[in-house]
This record gives sequence, C-alpha cells and structure tokens, in this order.
Amino acid sequence: MTIRIGNAPCSWGVEFAGDPRNPPWRQVLKDCAEAGYAGIELGPVGYMPEHPDELGAALDDHGLSLIGGVVFRPFHDPDQWLDVVDGAERTCRSLATHGARHLVLIDSISARRAPTAGRPDEAEQMDPAEWRSFRDRIETISKMGAEVYGLTVSIHAHAAGFIDFEPELERLLDEIDESVLKICFDTGHHSYAGYDPVAFMKRHMDRISYMHFKDIDPVVKADVVAERTDFYQACGQGIFCNLGRGDVDFPAVRQVLIEAGYDGWCTVEQDCDPTLDVRPLDDAKANRAYLDSIGFG
Repeated sequence: MTIRIGNAPCSWGVEFAGDPRNPPWRQVLKDCAEAGYAGIELGPVGYMPEHPDELGAALDDHGLSLIGGVVFRPFHDPDQWLDVVDGAERTCRSLATHGARHLVLIDSISARRAPTAGRPDEAEQMDPAEWRSFRDRIETISKMGAEVYGLTVSIHAHAAGFIDFEPELERLLDEIDESVLKICFDTGHHSYAGYDPVAFMKRHMDRISYMHFKDIDPVVKADVVAERTDFYQACGQGIFCNLGRGDVDFPAVRQVLIEAGYDGWCTVEQDCDPTLDVRPLDDAKANRAYLDSIGFG
C-alpha cells in the first residue's frame, strides 16, 4: 500500500482559468514542491499550459507528478453541453499526455441549488426526465474518459451543485456502472453537505479511487448554512480551514484507508479567496506538516 500526497491549484485560489487574480502557474508548481508535495492537479482547463512540452518540463523541474484534472462544468444545464464536452476533451488530452490517471467530474454550482448548500431537506430536486438527461451526460463523459483515454473517472460531490448530498450521489452510483465511474471522495464537501465523511467511506471504500482532503470550520459552516451564504463567499469567510482544525476526523480517515489497503493519491484542497490576506504557501506547508504528524509521511 502506498499513499501519496498532492495538492491542487485551488489551494492558491485558482478556481477559473481566466481569473486575473490567479497567481502564475509556475509559482504554484514551485510552492507546491517547496511545501513537500509529490504531485499536483491540473487545475481548471486553460490555467496550466496545454502544450505538453512546456508543462512537462516544468513538472520535471520541480519533481512533481501530474495527478489528475477536474471538469468543473454545468452538467445540469443542457444548453451548456458543448462547454462541458470542450472542457472534458481538453482535460483528457492533457492528462493522457502526462501520464496522469484521474479525471474528476463535478457538476458546477447552480443558481437553483446555491441557496440550499448544506441544507439537504430544502434542496430543489430534478424531475425524473431532467435527472435522466443529467445522468446520461455524466455517463457520456465518463465513458469517454475511461474508454477513449484510459483514465480512471470519478464523480465528486460539490456544495451547491446537483450532486451534493448523499442520496443523489448514491443514486448516481447505482445508475452508472462502476467500470466507468468511481468516486473522488472529498472529505470537506461531504461535511459541508451535513454528512459523516468517515461513515460514507466505510460504506463505499470499494468504489473510492481518489481522495480530496479538505477540512471544514464548524463555526463558519453553521453560519453560512444558516445565512444561505454563496459558496465563494463562504470560501472567503474561511469555511475551508487548515487540516486538523475543523470537524473532519483525519486520523479516522487514515485508518479507513489503511484498512482498505488504499493505494493512490490523496490531494489537499483548501479553497481560498486570493483577494484576501491569505498565505497559500504557509497553509500548504501547515497542511503537509499536519498529515505527517498523523502518519501520512
């Protein structure tokens, strides 16, 4: 069993490729390596260079592996299907070129679901026909990633999207074959949604192919849920705190992984607002030190 620890550009505030607030991509690679991580995710398509030689040389310079990439697009909106496909194809090509394994699918934030992030009993649900079409779009991209590019494709629940809460995540897993769709399990988003990450892992470890490590400040969570705060404003309020300072039981997470013989990447994600007084390199170092302290050396 080998557990490798990586990080992702969102820990430096990189959520969208064209955001002028983004730090330079080479700086993110440098910081990631300096903080002691072995790999990094691609970030939003278009943030890292798509020319293979340029990115490949920079990864080699910093001794980093490319772990995977995320397609954070509106799977829920049929009018945005071409945008979803474009993001998926470009991400797949980059991952395959650099020998990365993980393609992660996330239904992006919907205005219909944003007010009920963390409030499963109030969240609007799709009608049966809308759900079938939504599911089929996810399955189409899953099959492309798995069958055309040879990637391990996983679904990632995310606050304020239509795959947010346990029942809809488990429904999707029941309806799409595990040969083409697995789980990228995010500890923080699962807590944000109001569920127990460790309990979910124990039930579904056989389908979890990739882990995102994120912690949740319970005081901030209670406030943003009560106030129906926008997801990105919640990030600015510090809902995603340093690992070990929130409500996720990471020693228990580690134990579940060990007992399951998990062999693969666990990627730290501490989404932040880059316009605020944040120090991503310091946070990255603190998170790595915490994981070392509980046995993720």
